[in-house]
This record gives sequence, structure tokens and C-alpha cells, in this order.
Amino acid sequence: MFQSYQKESFFDEMFVGEDESVFPHYQGLRERLGRLDDAEISEKQRRVDTSFLEQGVTFTVYGDDRGTERIFPFDLIPRIIPDTEWRTIEQGLTQRIIALNLFLHDIYHDERIVKEGIVPEEVVKSAAHYRPEMRGVDVPKDIYIHICGTDLIRDAEGRYLVLEDNGRCPSGVSYLLENREAMKRAFPRLYRDYGVRPVDHYPELLLKTLRHLSPRPGQAPVCVLLTPGVYNSAYFEHTFLARKMGIEIVEGRDLIVLDGFVYMRTTRGLVQVDVIYRRLDDDFLDPVVFRDDSMLGVPGIMDAYLKGNVALANAVGTGVADDKVTYAYVPEMIRFYLDQDPILENVPTYLAWRDEDRQYMLENLPKLVVKAANESGGYGMLMGPTSTAAEREDFAAKIRQTPRNFIAQPVVSLSRHPTICGDNRIEGRHVDLRPFILYGEDIEIIPGGLTRVALRKGSLVVNSSQGGGSKDTWVLYH
Repeated sequence: MFQSYQKESFFDEMFVGEDESVFPHYQGLRERLGRLDDAEISEKQRRVDTSFLEQGVTFTVYGDDRGTERIFPFDLIPRIIPDTEWRTIEQGLTQRIIALNLFLHDIYHDERIVKEGIVPEEVVKSAAHYRPEMRGVDVPKDIYIHICGTDLIRDAEGRYLVLEDNGRCPSGVSYLLENREAMKRAFPRLYRDYGVRPVDHYPELLLKTLRHLSPRPGQAPVCVLLTPGVYNSAYFEHTFLARKMGIEIVEGRDLIVLDGFVYMRTTRGLVQVDVIYRRLDDDFLDPVVFRDDSMLGVPGIMDAYLKGNVALANAVGTGVADDKVTYAYVPEMIRFYLDQDPILENVPTYLAWRDEDRQYMLENLPKLVVKAANESGGYGMLMGPTSTAAEREDFAAKIRQTPRNFIAQPVVSLSRHPTICGDNRIEGRHVDLRPFILYGEDIEIIPGGLTRVALRKGSLVVNSSQGGGSKDTWVLYH
């Protein structure tokens, strides 16, 4: 299968050197796949696609006239991470989420990091998701980000770098879990022989994380998942996780606030709710406090939250940590709060609000990736090397108009991984990795994560909304 594979100049997850040799942890996979013919590969792929279709493993593409619901594309060649590599990733992600939580507590309380000149006050308070309502508020257990999806890439030398943190409503874990089940069905013996660390306990750990936040200790907490509804792009994931945790999935209209407490409407009457795993942004959470035109949230829920009568995961105001300008300061946060050097480095980042950085950005747009500070899903981004002159002019105008809202990074040639393409050809496609971190009584990191793959040849954009797919990620015991 791999005879005509072109490694090229990128770091390759599977192949090492120029003589078609593979890393030791890929040897068994190469031997197994090498025994399959095209018909067997096609049949395995067909079975996976059929299974995903029957189970509704889909995502929604907004603004797509051809229809919004799509099966999440899945590639049969898994990504494999040896235990030694994974331990470094775990340590780096643990360090990072601790620092981010300390930062969020600090900016809503003493503001030490601002007063000592590490992070400018303007950067914090001009962030789109900074919430003045949270100043002085003590959140349950002092934890702001309970569920985080941090995106990692590997550069030309194979070093893991952090591309961004997702601490508001990170999505994708349901695809991680479904991908694993698909691979266990497609290659049961290979999976067993490899000694892969399991991921199916994630819903159990998530529920444990939520229960840890309950404001009613000593009682069995009532936890619910709050969804914007069926038209949300991640609705499949919302229903999937609620079902796996054995909790109710609710919309805003299913909840009511009375005397500072949140209740769920049921056929048996009102039931008090202790913890809400919310999958909608702050803006839509409470029309009394935030957007008054929101039909998705619950009037009065902020009052109950601020009184400590209900817990929210993630906490209100965590979006400051998602801001791509804030991201640039995370290494300094780690040094400031933990007195440690970062285990996982950031991608070098230019901030347009700095005069010198802005000038460099404007003079080098063809060589840079420019990102809007609060966009996600591959939107609001300029890929300099493939952009047109008109696109660069448009972005230059936006940068000059609102410099606070833009960053730029050099084009990092994401690592590549063998991927099954049309006619069962094996070609290299660029990948990233989104591990999921849970912060409750303990910090738990699911071994592996969602490997996203840019299915379009040469593309560096892995987001599903931009034509990307995914792979199963195998972390080995040894």
C-alpha cells in the first residue's frame, strides 16, 4: 500500500528518513495494512461510513447551500503516539491548564499579572469575552476551565507546539470516541496487539468533573447539558455526551429560575439543577445580563450563578483565555504563576496592536497566517502564501482599523500522516491534534485526542467546516 508514498520535506508521523523505513511504533501497522488489497480497504471504509450514517455521526456546515448535515470524514490509518511522547504532552497540557486557570482567577480578582506589567490591562479588558460581571466572583472550587481542548501541531523538526486553547465550549470529543469504536471494529486484532490505551471512560470522567462542582455537597447532584438546540453544529455531540453520562439534555426553555435557584421542568414537576454543562457561549446564556435578544438562554441564570446556587461548566468569562492575543502570553503566565518554563511552546506570534509587529505583518502578509482574535473553525483567517492580492488588501485594512483583533504567525508546515485518498491511494496529509483536558478534583487528560486531517491536498486547514476529517489516535502503554 505504501510503495508510492511521497514523504517530501515535511515531518512525517510514520516514515523516517528517505529509505521508506518507518518509526518502530508504526511497523506493525505497516505490515498489517500491507496485506490488504484495494477491495478490502474499500469495504472497511464503506462499513465505517455506513455505521456513522446510521448513528448520525454528523456535523453542520453553516451557510452551505448544498445541505448542512454531513458525515464526519474518517480515515482508516490511525495516528500512533508512543508512551514517552505522550508523557511530555500530558505534562505540558497539565502545566498549561493550571496556569490558564490561575490567570482567569487573577484577572477577575487581584489583577497581579496586570499590575506587574506581564499582560497589558488593555489586552485583558478589551478581549471580546472579558466579563466585568465576574469581577470579585468566586467560582466553584476556583476552577474556570473544566473542559479544555488544546490544539497541538508538530513543526518540521517534529516538536509539539500549542496552536491555540479552546476553553469556552470545545467540541470534537464525540468524534474521538466514535472513531475509536470504528477502528476496533475495522481492525480488532491489530488494535488488541498494539496495546492501545482506552478512551471510552471519558463520559465517566466528565460526569465526575461536573459533580465535583455541585453547590449541594452531600447530595447526589443533578447535572444537565444545556444545548442551543438541534440546529447547532455540534448537536450530535451534545446528545451523544448527555446519553453517555446518563444526564438530561435541555434547552433554555426547559429551565426556569425561581428565587435564585435553577429548576428543570419535567413531567413530574420542577427539579432543582445543581450543575450545568453549557454548550452555548456567554452572550446567549442570560438575556437579562447579556444579549437581550437571545432565545437560547435562561432569564435569571446569572443571578443564580453569582449567588452560588448553580455551577456552570465552563465558568462564565473563560473566553478571555480563548482570545488569540491572550494566547501569546501563556508562556509568560506559566513563568509568572508557576515559576516554570513552558514544557510545550507556542507558535511564534505577532500582535498587531504592537506598532513594530503590525508593521512587520503588513509588510509580510504573503508569508504569514493572519487570524482574527476571536474566530474559530478556520474562519476569519488569511493564509498568506495562497492568498490573492485583493484578500491581502482586505486584511491589511482590517488590521489597520482594529489592530487589537489580529495576530499573525509564520506558516508552520504541519506534520503529515499517511492518509487514504481517492482510489485508495496513500498520500501524506497535514494533521493536528486536539487532546481533551478535564479539570475537576483531579486533572485528567484522555490519552490521545482528536487527530484532525486536512483532506485537501496541500491544505493546512484541518477544520471539518473547511473540508477536514479525522483519524483515531492511539497512545500506547509502552
